[in-house]
Amino acid sequence: MLVWGGLDDLAQALHDAPSIQNNIRVYWIGGPNKKWSVNSYAYIAENFPDLWFIEVNATYYSFFSNSVVPDSVMTSDYYDRFISGSGHLGKDFKNYYDGEVKMGDTPSLLYMMDGDPANPIRESWGGSFDRISRTPRVVYDRVTTDLDTVAYCSIIEFHLQGPQIDLTPGTACFQMVTRYKNTEQQWPGYYLGNGHYAIKYAPKQAEVLSYRFTADIPGFVFPEAKLVVDNLWPGKRMCKMDYNLGENWYTDKADPTLFDGNIQGGKTILKWRSNILRDWAGRWQWLR
Repeated sequence: MLVWGGLDDLAQALHDAPSIQNNIRVYWIGGPNKKWSVNSYAYIAENFPDLWFIEVNATYYSFFSNSVVPDSVMTSDYYDRFISGSGHLGKDFKNYYDGEVKMGDTPSLLYMMDGDPANPIRESWGGSFDRISRTPRVVYDRVTTDLDTVAYCSIIEFHLQGPQIDLTPGTACFQMVTRYKNTEQQWPGYYLGNGHYAIKYAPKQAEVLSYRFTADIPGFVFPEAKLVVDNLWPGKRMCKMDYNLGENWYTDKADPTLFDGNIQGGKTILKWRSNILRDWAGRWQWLR
């Protein structure tokens, strides 16, 4: 199963028919998609740790990074060189990102196109991965400061005490507000009862994250806060609340020599990018 976007459908399927975990294998493009489906991810990691799962939070970026390698075929001018003039499909391609080859989910398909997909550790067009035994989970009973550090793509839980209100437990009632590229993004938080509020969040990149909690609830007041996010996943074990995983959970290689700039594991795809793009160029020729 090649999962592009959030994990909601996969989590629902596992919830409804738990036995399918023994019959499926998953390659998931995570990273920002983890931020948007943090609750689904946490549900799967906690309840289905034995799922066969490739969690790709960074490696796939190198399919369209700006890095140059010897004898490189670049994605930036690929349309003009290989796609333009290739039938109606080639003409239509220009309508997406102005023809720029930025296909972030493509490495999941490339993983299936060469070699042995049953072995994530091998080299492949879709990357090479390490097995991990845990996924980091950090729980705070307060807002954080720039003295607190987590690994990117960690599951961060905030459990806050606030006013007791007459609201069904599990109801979304407050927001965590963050900023990305001058745009505010909001994430739902929930009332658990007895003045207890909780929210999960997963930062997608290394940064000093600024955030605040807001709600239309009298007395629900917390200061603006910060959190330092570092650039190595899953990082050092920081919390006994980490989700422990089974024997078949894989992720981006942590070897520092395989970073493509700040892209963890990126060189396991970067080394094949020109081969991939030349192969694809030959397919475009079929349409001329």
